[in-house]
Amino acid sequence: MNKIKKGDMVIVISGKDKNKTGTVLSVVGDKVEVEGVQVKKHVKANPNANQPGGILTKNRPIHRSNVMLYDGKKGSRVGIRALKDGQRVRYYKSNDQLVDIKE
Repeated sequence: MNKIKKGDMVIVISGKDKNKTGTVLSVVGDKVEVEGVQVKKHVKANPNANQPGGILTKNRPIHRSNVMLYDGKKGSRVGIRALKDGQRVRYYKSNDQLVDIKE
């Protein structure tokens, strides 16, 4: 079971986008793409494809170790626990509340 999933609210804990919060758009391997964490890319004009030049902002994936689940106040570590009925759930380690009841 992954500790960070698509649709989770996370906070960035390192890098130039530190302390930004956003929703996880996708998870691929060890990388997560977070809404609002963007990179500026300088693009040269291409008249054959009718593409103007300029500076584009794109969402780029960052390593999952650079984000933490956001519990509304701060970032929190996440653990996995099994309930009595055998269901596995994620919980915030800081306040011991369940993140979700799925799977």
